[in-house]
Amino acid sequence: MKHHFITIEGNIGAGKTTLAHLLSKKLNARLVLEEFADNPFLAKFYQNPEQYAFPLELFFMAERYKQLKELLHMKDLFQNITVSDYLFTKCLLFAKVNLPVEEFLLYQKLFTIIHSQLMHPDILVYLHAPVQKLQENIRKRNREFEQTISNEYLFRIQETYTNYIKQHNITTIFVDVSNADFLGNEKHLQVITDALDKNYESGQHYFTLP
Repeated sequence: MKHHFITIEGNIGAGKTTLAHLLSKKLNARLVLEEFADNPFLAKFYQNPEQYAFPLELFFMAERYKQLKELLHMKDLFQNITVSDYLFTKCLLFAKVNLPVEEFLLYQKLFTIIHSQLMHPDILVYLHAPVQKLQENIRKRNREFEQTISNEYLFRIQETYTNYIKQHNITTIFVDVSNADFLGNEKHLQVITDALDKNYESGQHYFTLP
């Protein structure tokens, strides 16, 4: 495998965690998953975004930092690959969408201090799906607090992600997952593993699934 720290990203409902599980198993990799369920502000945020956005994003940043910081101290003779289902920068991207300007600027200062202390992925796998597909996936997994997420919110998150990736020229495997079935179609997973076994220049490299 050409890459040792692989991060999977995408919008809400894109299938990040499913793919991370499958890749970690196939590559015998250490798995790092977002612990979103532990955030006590998440359900409250969807009910009252203005009141709970700032504590929500602070909690996420603290937990992600703690989790990724521990990677620096891990040594496993049998696992030299790590697969994560989130990019630490998602803290800043979601904060940009969710926070008013003054709070975002404060949050950004904290993020900048913390970000420099962490390991950064060798490559990003970005899963892109149309909002309609994201909504279908959100309904299927049936988390109660997610059922009120609007199309507009998903569009804003999608746009924020793609703008960030393009502006920072991040080495990215950009995958159209409109018809993805990683659990049921081995060929779809193979496209990702084959793509990860190559070297890339900076920028986006686009893949479609058969």
